[in-house]
Amino acid sequence: MEYNNCYVIDTNIILQDATNLFKLCDNGTNIIVIPETVLDEIDSKKSGFDEINFQAREFARVLETAKIVQKEQVDTYTIITLQIDGTSEVTVKIISKEHYEVTSKNIPLNIFNDRKILEIAKFSKDYFHNVKFLSLDIMARTRAVSLDIEVDSLKGDKSELSYEFIKEIEIPFEELENLNGKNITNFDTNYSTNNYSYCMKVIDSDQVILANIMSGKIEPINEAEIRDQIIAPLNKEQLFFSNAINSAYYNVIVVDAKAGSGKTLLALSGAIKRVRKKEYQKIIYIRNSIESLDKGEDVGYLPGYEEKFAIYNHPLLDSLNYMVRSEHKKKSSQKGREFEELDEQEVLLRVQNMMENYSIQTMWVGEMRGRTLSNAFIIIDEAQNMSNKTMQMVLSRIDSSCKVVILGSNNQIDNFYVNKHTNALTTLLKSTNKQAESVNLFAINLEKVLRGPITQWAEDIFTKR
Repeated sequence: MEYNNCYVIDTNIILQDATNLFKLCDNGTNIIVIPETVLDEIDSKKSGFDEINFQAREFARVLETAKIVQKEQVDTYTIITLQIDGTSEVTVKIISKEHYEVTSKNIPLNIFNDRKILEIAKFSKDYFHNVKFLSLDIMARTRAVSLDIEVDSLKGDKSELSYEFIKEIEIPFEELENLNGKNITNFDTNYSTNNYSYCMKVIDSDQVILANIMSGKIEPINEAEIRDQIIAPLNKEQLFFSNAINSAYYNVIVVDAKAGSGKTLLALSGAIKRVRKKEYQKIIYIRNSIESLDKGEDVGYLPGYEEKFAIYNHPLLDSLNYMVRSEHKKKSSQKGREFEELDEQEVLLRVQNMMENYSIQTMWVGEMRGRTLSNAFIIIDEAQNMSNKTMQMVLSRIDSSCKVVILGSNNQIDNFYVNKHTNALTTLLKSTNKQAESVNLFAINLEKVLRGPITQWAEDIFTKR
């Protein structure tokens, strides 16, 4: 059989997205080797409600369509050749061995399994040609290199995002009066669909007009109206973001932001303002539950176990806590009273009241399948830790009466099963390169850290650009 490459795949390649199998086959030009240990690990993940459990079940459904076309014995290795869905386009070879060289004595299970997988990879290297071991696990790839096995990760499109979400141009003074509603192409012939916001410097003046672009039209920002909320924007990036939240035009907002840039605070503050105006009935906060654990072990959550899931809502609760204190301080100042800090019990009570008054709900991605979300302002946090499949499932639950704000930071990826090239946040940011026909999309990068000097210092020294 002629083929270009032979890919020996690790468990995480399939649990990241079961359809990776078809992508790697590349219309039959490559073959896939799956070590039996990978099947065992995937089988152990079929029960549960997290994304990896869903992908494990998807893979099992794919295997149900497979036809065994050959079984052979090579030394101590058994090779079973499968054709997926009865076609020759997807060829998979399951390789097993009765006795492995590695033993489990005093070796953690995940390392033991890795070494069994690499034993199959080493055999494949000797038996096939053009063999690559694919894994999202850097430790597994490093061990493979020590065995002289060529390695790679599933990186997808390596092209860097270079879109100008905020653009600076100059405009003549005489155009100021009739700027609202004019075509942006009258002033910027290089306008692109991802130029959502503009800083327009007036020629021969110190004046700068901030505007968002809606259907190719210029909509100057009314700063006074935007600042009228619990948490007011502090810089032009936040003004653009808050204006998009406040606008009835945009129904999907995507934000890539550094830690401490105020993304969650502003999203919540804007959401509360919209609910106060009765434009939406409730606020739904969604955050993925998969965290950075060894070998990507999923953190389970069963509906009703609020104390278990509470740790994933800390960003929401911290933001509400801050908003309560800020609102109290603002009201004290407006009434000319001497400011007194609220005690913790009073803060907790006011946070609870705020959640009830504005119907702020938390939702876990595992409980969303089969549901429809209506008339809600939806905040999806930690998008960089979601796979494309998870984000697709979440967004497909949201009907046309909702507004959704998607927050994330590609500097803070914790999910073992995605990377900066393959996560949902990156996919959404890349989608801004084309005109969205079905939604009114807005995107922005929040680069300025406002939390404090320690956060900025950490961003500077630990983030490689």
